[in-house]
Amino acid sequence: MEAISGIISQVNGVVWGPLMLVLILGTGLFLMIGLKFMPLIQLKSGFKLLWRGRSSDKEGEITPFNALMTSLSATVGTGNIAGVATAIAIGGPGALFWMWLTALVGMATKYAEAVCAVHYREVDEAGNYLGGPMYYIKNGLGKKWLWLGTAFALFGFLAAFGIGNTVQANSVADVLFENFSIPEWVTGLVLLVLTAAVVLGGLKRIATVAGKLVPFMAVLYVLAGILVLIINYAEIPSAIAFIVETAFTGTAAQGGFAGAAVWAAIRFGVARGIFSNEAGLGSAPIAHAAAKTNSPVKQGMVAMLGTFLDTLILCTITGLVIVTSGAWTYSVGGDALSGAALTSAAFSSALSGAGGIIVSISLALFAYTTILGWSVYGERCVEYLFGLKGVLPFRILWILAVPLGAMAELDFIWLLADTLNAMMALPNLIALILLSPVVFKLTKDFFGEKV
Repeated sequence: MEAISGIISQVNGVVWGPLMLVLILGTGLFLMIGLKFMPLIQLKSGFKLLWRGRSSDKEGEITPFNALMTSLSATVGTGNIAGVATAIAIGGPGALFWMWLTALVGMATKYAEAVCAVHYREVDEAGNYLGGPMYYIKNGLGKKWLWLGTAFALFGFLAAFGIGNTVQANSVADVLFENFSIPEWVTGLVLLVLTAAVVLGGLKRIATVAGKLVPFMAVLYVLAGILVLIINYAEIPSAIAFIVETAFTGTAAQGGFAGAAVWAAIRFGVARGIFSNEAGLGSAPIAHAAAKTNSPVKQGMVAMLGTFLDTLILCTITGLVIVTSGAWTYSVGGDALSGAALTSAAFSSALSGAGGIIVSISLALFAYTTILGWSVYGERCVEYLFGLKGVLPFRILWILAVPLGAMAELDFIWLLADTLNAMMALPNLIALILLSPVVFKLTKDFFGEKV
């Protein structure tokens, strides 16, 4: 196992190395320029469409609003709490700047993904609307590219059980044990029941639950973060200046922080930004393909809000709380804090014991909704590979994997899932570049009309 872990670790270093980061940022920048910065210019219009999209009588399975909430249920997860903290702990506060940059260009990527997903979607014999990278590769690029769609579906199916299931269940079990002394097996069983109650109902039930739970948990976390920032308001201007400065100069050693070069800020800021908002990975368009809409462009404008809300709002609040509190320089036993422990320490510095409880509850809710959201992604990948007959067995396996994840040691699973996540991105990014003329044309034709 040690040898296999070493090999996967080496592969991980390659697939999440400089070339991948350049490809992800480069694709986003290329799409943003090709779209003439429409995702930024039309941000307000996107929010209007989201508000109108709470109900729809168009073709599809779920409302445009619930499509975004289903997508956000998967993207708003441990990355917003632990991922941001890890990026700052390793790359310094400057990593937050590169997360912002990744999100800005990522809005164009997420827009293009959703446009392609709706434009090239299919309807199966059960009336389900199917879409995502495997379908826009199949229907947009033709037979000679079918292998690329199959590769995405295979990587997505395998990655889902790691990054979207067992790792999330493990995070919930850990945080509840550390803060409330709840045994891991108890958490595992409760999660099994809660997951089964929703996942066995399929996409429509998942979307309904996500439509109610995601706004609630996001608002709860945002309000708590804003409260901390109000307490630390005097530190905010200098914190923002420090974030921008260290993004280009690196961060000197301070307290428990060992120091970081500029490359570390870029690498971990971009990688954790992508891990959080998933722009470019190809997962979110699977949910958006099921939206009740006849306009790929309108759904694309709703989809791009996911990146904005996830990174430029939620991740920014986490990052500013950490930097303004000075918690990123704390250490325990000589080692700097990282992950959820760092975020918890930052909130607790302003809110005392309540800070740790807020972070724990938020992390548990975020991780649970990620399990729900990723079940949709995994299921659609399975249906692409094996047809409708694979759906029920997948749901049963998905539910059974939850308690196993809650009680297992998952270092290897995390490494493997992280690697597979990057391998999902490669087919998707290639498809987006090749289909970019279609995205640009659909957008140009649409904006000849009123939004």
